[in-house]
Amino acid sequence: YHMIINGDSTSLRNLGNLPLWMIEGLAEYMSIGRIDAHTALWMRDAVLQDDLPTLDDLNSYKYFPYRWGQAFWAYVTGVYGDEVIADYFRNTAKYGLDAATKLTLFTTPDSLSTAWHAALRNHYGRWVGLDADAIAVLNAADSDRKSKDKKEAREKLLRRLGKSQDLPGRKLFDDDAGRMTICPVLSPNGKYVIFLSEKNLFTTDLFLAEAKSGKVLKKVASTASDGHIDQFNFIESAGTWSPNDKQFAFDVYEKGRSVLVIQDVFKGKSVKKISIPGVPAFSNPAWSPDGKTIVVSGLVNGQTDLYAYDLKSGKVRQLTNDKASEILSTWSADGKMLAYSTDQISLERGRSNGEWTMNLAVMNMETGETEQLDFFPGADNLNPQFDKAGNIFFLSNRDGFRNMYRYDMSTKKVEQMTKLVTGITGITPYAPAITVAEDRDRVLYTYYENGAYKVYQARLRDFTPEEVDPNNVDMVPASLPPFKPGQRDVINTNLRLLDNNTQASEASTTLKPVKYKPKFSLDYIGGSAGVGVATGNSSFGTATGLAGGVDMLFGDVLGNNQIYTGLALNGEISDMAGQFSFINQKNRINWGVNLSHIPYRSGQYFQDPDLQPEVETTLNGEQYFGYQDDIIIQRLFQERVGVFAFYPLSVTKRFEVGTAYEFYHQRVDHYVNYVDASGFLLGQDRERLDAPGTNHLMSLSTAYVGDNSYFGFTAPLQGWRYRIGVERYFGAYDFTTVLLDGRRYFYVRPVTFAVRGLGYGRLGGNANNTNEVYPLFAGESYFVRG
Repeated sequence: YHMIINGDSTSLRNLGNLPLWMIEGLAEYMSIGRIDAHTALWMRDAVLQDDLPTLDDLNSYKYFPYRWGQAFWAYVTGVYGDEVIADYFRNTAKYGLDAATKLTLFTTPDSLSTAWHAALRNHYGRWVGLDADAIAVLNAADSDRKSKDKKEAREKLLRRLGKSQDLPGRKLFDDDAGRMTICPVLSPNGKYVIFLSEKNLFTTDLFLAEAKSGKVLKKVASTASDGHIDQFNFIESAGTWSPNDKQFAFDVYEKGRSVLVIQDVFKGKSVKKISIPGVPAFSNPAWSPDGKTIVVSGLVNGQTDLYAYDLKSGKVRQLTNDKASEILSTWSADGKMLAYSTDQISLERGRSNGEWTMNLAVMNMETGETEQLDFFPGADNLNPQFDKAGNIFFLSNRDGFRNMYRYDMSTKKVEQMTKLVTGITGITPYAPAITVAEDRDRVLYTYYENGAYKVYQARLRDFTPEEVDPNNVDMVPASLPPFKPGQRDVINTNLRLLDNNTQASEASTTLKPVKYKPKFSLDYIGGSAGVGVATGNSSFGTATGLAGGVDMLFGDVLGNNQIYTGLALNGEISDMAGQFSFINQKNRINWGVNLSHIPYRSGQYFQDPDLQPEVETTLNGEQYFGYQDDIIIQRLFQERVGVFAFYPLSVTKRFEVGTAYEFYHQRVDHYVNYVDASGFLLGQDRERLDAPGTNHLMSLSTAYVGDNSYFGFTAPLQGWRYRIGVERYFGAYDFTTVLLDGRRYFYVRPVTFAVRGLGYGRLGGNANNTNEVYPLFAGESYFVRG
């Protein structure tokens, strides 16, 4: 952004030429490089489905900009070198993607897309069941999309490939459960599973289902109906069952902090809400088998450690306290051991391809001693789960894929349980994606296929365990093509040497705290302006008018302060309107001021009532023979200054208060058109008439507002909104208004049903004097719409 905004031939406007996937993908590539098992998983799935986007297709919401953008930049830099990044990025900002591709890479976007697709198939084809002949068929259909024969050959091949996948177990849910069924958690008895799904389109909610049949029984919790929940922590966290299989604990965001909610699963009621003292942010709760303790991964002062919360006393005990990060904890069935993932070994040995990697560790809860499990060095070993026998199931990308493994605590052997084409994963690699029942032979895992997350159920007999060398790690399948071992490039070389570079800079850098001083800069500008002049037409006379406007938004880099200014003109100079607003959002109480000058124009036209022309007199005393028409233009000017503040209780509820002073004054202009006997305009005079008196109006207002609705293009589609407000007026008017406004939206695919209840009234003073106050009318567009 800095390069574009401050370039000698680019500016803020040029950012609009840069596709989102190009920006976010570049950030991913420069920070992760071309070795990324998670993005490679997505690419293998796309090759298997032959769903490879062109550069134009990447603008669709269907293709996640982070994953696809990273893969694109890995290909471009692998072919043209990292040196092309700056020129390609800058030229795209200047001229757009199409022209920049031709200018920088000397090819067209279509040709570049075809070459990129071929590289993806050639690289990943061997791992997804594509031989050389199959790759040739797909590449041919890609390069000549108009050929009917090549299209039919492609479709025949894809049908055969679709039938060849063999996964352990069976898919648990049908498609009605949603395309994103993630973070499954089995109850200890193995009969039920709670999972997250976006099946309701607008929100990601918790659902309860039978673990054997996959039948969805009920919705456990939802942000749309539970007003106290701001958001579920569904990206990298799952919940935990109580040992008696009746309650479920999960972490949510409320009022900007993590809160642990304990829900009665079958009654649908919240039993308890817990803010863990001293731990403002946490995730992945794990309920102990004795029911007394819940362990969470807590983030305190930028450091992630494990904390144990005693449900009875409310006391918190810190289990780990070191520079390593500890996440995804799980209890053994007897409650004596706690397994988790940590980057302890990686911190001691250094990064792998620029990344700290996670190993497994087991803590003895009686002695507090911890054993670091040292296998698959340089790979991520995550999501440990104890089975009833005390073995640990976990996920690892040690073979460049994302497969399930089992670690035998007694023999120290590691067995690979799956060999999957894409992999087992949640939205991110750190999200829980497997769950093992304590009292039943049942394992659930989330498999990524055809761009969706699907939960599979399996028993131990469905797996074919194979012992593997604990030191065997192969990241070639995790690479993004073109993969050229030994190739030296800027980005990936820097990532490999990151430890050396970081240590050198840390030893020579001194940080000096400087007080932050906000400075305003232009964030947005919009609107248009125009001037029109017409002269010489004897029928219509001479007219001069101006129309247009400009809106500008200024802010500081943290968004703590914002200024909005607007100017608008439609008519003469006296019709100019302006507004200035300032808001401070630095603290919990947001406040601001606004100033405005707004003209309201109305008019009347009086045509000469005489049917025959006669002698008329102008305002200057001159006489002529013809007609005389009169126009009265009345302008009401509102000068307003207001102060407001609002206090958010959560992301869906807030209190508002405000006060304002308004001054009203008027201007009346009289225009006279002089028309001859033939109907042609001879001229026009103008005079300013005495205007009515001025008025003053002051107001005080307060309101309680709630809104968790989800908008479509024109209106809310699901959720609720309400406003309870009182406003007191003084001055020219003296009365109080009371507002009760509630709305509820029910989404029943594909339509929404809306219900509204409204009560609005004016009380006291001159509220009922219709000579002074315009009466209320229920049919006004403010009250009724649709």
